[in-house]
Amino acid sequence: MADKKPESQFYQRPPKLGKWESFRVFLWNSETKQFLGRTGASWAKILIFYVIFYALLVGFFAVMLAVFFQTLDMKKPKWQQDSSLIGSNPGLGFRPMPSDKNVESTLIWYKHSDKGNVQYWQKEISKFLAVYNKTNNPNADKLEDCRQFQPASPGKVCDVKVDQMWHPCLKEVGYNFESPEGGPCIFLKLNRIFNWVPEYFNSSTIEDENLKMKDELKREIIEAEQKNQHHIVWVTCEGENVADIEHIGPIRFIPQKGFPSQYFPYQNQDGYLSPLVAVYFEKPKRGVLINIECKAWARNIIHDRVDRRGSVHFELMID
Repeated sequence: MADKKPESQFYQRPPKLGKWESFRVFLWNSETKQFLGRTGASWAKILIFYVIFYALLVGFFAVMLAVFFQTLDMKKPKWQQDSSLIGSNPGLGFRPMPSDKNVESTLIWYKHSDKGNVQYWQKEISKFLAVYNKTNNPNADKLEDCRQFQPASPGKVCDVKVDQMWHPCLKEVGYNFESPEGGPCIFLKLNRIFNWVPEYFNSSTIEDENLKMKDELKREIIEAEQKNQHHIVWVTCEGENVADIEHIGPIRFIPQKGFPSQYFPYQNQDGYLSPLVAVYFEKPKRGVLINIECKAWARNIIHDRVDRRGSVHFELMID
């Protein structure tokens, strides 16, 4: 006679199901009313738990961010100059830059008769100079035509006018990239450092043996001082090696050989424009790679060729 005791019925092994049948039962068990192994009440409880958990987590971080932002000034950095990672020694930047495909390159290489090749460099300069056009500057009302060495009025910044005085470094003539004889215009800018004020050279501070300043620049500083026009961060460009010096040819700086004092200090003013110097290579040798180093000169700018402090390096080659 079969055993009819409840205990033997309770411990009876469930029927063995195949893989697909087990999966179907896992998705929806009609006997226990479970979906993916949980009943509706169980899913509701776990959903409510995670909603509350993440809401509290978001609230906690929102409060922490609010407290953190109370310690910051959106107009100026908390750590400045020597107290910051940037430091107090500005470097130089140049435009146009090579393509992003070769981000480590500093070579400006083109063939003046190849319009497709030349257009890349021209477009890069035009893109860089776009903000210097008042129609593209959202804070054009802040710009003021400053007199040289005279700071802007309160609430204003000095304009940088790229006008006919900059010829041939103008868009209308292709920044001279298409010239069959002359060289291109390369634009230099001093990197921004908040609240940095240059210490300008004069006749009594140019004889430091550690400066390695050329006699030509010394004469220019002395002449500018006699006219009370020496409040400039001077700029020089030259070939790095003997062969480069021979091949670079004459250079002209437009509109002047440096960055005048009315553009300093940079304090994150609305509409601020970094001052520019266009370096016009009048007749560089063709078919030769020329290594060029440009330096910014002020008493509180230290030059270091290895770290490129206070200077910038690029190469120029015209086919």
